[in-house]
Amino acid sequence: MKIVSETEWSSWLSKQTKKHILQNTAWGQLKNNFNWKPIRCINETQTAGAQILFRKLPLGLTFAYIPKGPVGNLDSEFWKSVDFICKRQKAMFLKVEPDLYNEDDKSPFSDDFRFVPGLSIQPRRTIVVSLQGPVNEWLGRMKQKTRYNIRLAEKKGIEIRKTADIDTFYEVLLSTGNRDNFGIHSKEYYRKVFDCFQPGGNIALFLAYYKEQPLAGVIVFSSGKRAWYFYGASNEHERNRMPTYLLQFEAMKWASQQGCNEYDLWGIPDFNEDYLEENFSKLSEGLWGVYRFKRGFGGQIKRYMGAFDRVYNPFLYSLYKTYSKMRGSP
Repeated sequence: MKIVSETEWSSWLSKQTKKHILQNTAWGQLKNNFNWKPIRCINETQTAGAQILFRKLPLGLTFAYIPKGPVGNLDSEFWKSVDFICKRQKAMFLKVEPDLYNEDDKSPFSDDFRFVPGLSIQPRRTIVVSLQGPVNEWLGRMKQKTRYNIRLAEKKGIEIRKTADIDTFYEVLLSTGNRDNFGIHSKEYYRKVFDCFQPGGNIALFLAYYKEQPLAGVIVFSSGKRAWYFYGASNEHERNRMPTYLLQFEAMKWASQQGCNEYDLWGIPDFNEDYLEENFSKLSEGLWGVYRFKRGFGGQIKRYMGAFDRVYNPFLYSLYKTYSKMRGSP
């Protein structure tokens, strides 16, 4: 296994048919600004690789994390090399969140390498919208109310702008956080997100306006044939004009222009589809409100395989898990 440079990793990753945006070089660059150290490695046959993030823990130890990876065809030799790298970095354990759904008939792990189920960091369940076919077919797959709201926003004068205006996005985001009572990153974080991804053309920021007043915004990403909606914001102004619906529609058009054939809405309540459909009209806390919105775009509900931990220090790992559960974090 060879530890490679950012340039080497980007070049290798560009040749892979399936790669998640969280394995993109820019994601490692972003996390490097916020107390994570990225190490990128590719096996000798150039068939498998991983961007591993390391975060310092007390006692000189680290937490190793592979978000939505590794990439490629994995075998026991690959995992042996990953073990070697993690142990050199004094990892207490390695957390892996594969870029695989429950329905995928494969495992990323070799039988001779023991992983235990872990707590997920990324959302377990999501909605993936197909961008196959012309735009009219997308609209045809959407709920009638969502189609109506997209057209209503157009008729009521909502203007969508592709921009780099992080300051305005953050102002709108503050309104969202205060209204819906959820945590947001600092403005510097979103600025770094844009600065890291913008040179590669993998990111777009869209803002919705009515008569020069900003109403809502989204930040979306692309990698290969896939796109993701990670960050969204809206304020209380002109909500009857349905700006968020037209925003998502324009973001999907951008993703299609990037060559993507699917758009991941990234995060809904982790319940089966029957339960979601039975309860979305009754519940509003947490992700229930966003599920009500996202379900209208006509995508498929998918559940990721989840997180798996490879433990290098069982005693400290057990203490860490207990502490994490008390704090409500993975």
